[in-house]
Amino acid sequence: MNVYLCGMIGSGKTTLGRRLARELGRDFFDLDEEMDRALGYSFHRLVREKGWLAFRELEYSICKRFAGLQEAVIALGGGTVRYEWNLDVLRGTGLFILLYAPLETLASRVRLADRPRVNPGASLEEDLKSIWESSGEKYLGCAQLVYRTDEKSLEESVEDLKNWTLRRLGEESRETRKG
Repeated sequence: MNVYLCGMIGSGKTTLGRRLARELGRDFFDLDEEMDRALGYSFHRLVREKGWLAFRELEYSICKRFAGLQEAVIALGGGTVRYEWNLDVLRGTGLFILLYAPLETLASRVRLADRPRVNPGASLEEDLKSIWESSGEKYLGCAQLVYRTDEKSLEESVEDLKNWTLRRLGEESRETRKG
């Protein structure tokens, strides 16, 4: 079973994912990095030059590849779970953890990291608020765990996520043996 980390931009998917994978002794994959690797350039350029449809098609093909992996920790893109076709491919292949932080925290993290934004026209706060208002239910609906990333240290968060994952995987294993 894979472990899928989902959440909005700045929620900590890549940072926590790398550490969690190391703690669990699993491979780590980041959807954004896999896109850049497949393209040979930044996915932001793909959106600028070819539009959102080309982006979503590539995202879907990478999700299909992720679904075929075993025992990986995977940081999904900020919008991956907002699209049902991605969830259709990934469901049943892993545990979903929603990494959550208040919008002000997300905005602060994105600014500090000086990350490029696909929607630079809107203010960052407006953009984040709009995304959560339109898609918050999708994020929450796919998650077996919602974990706040602004309340504990990185080390404590990784430990919490590791312990939860190991418990859940133990439960899944017992269910499989019973069935």
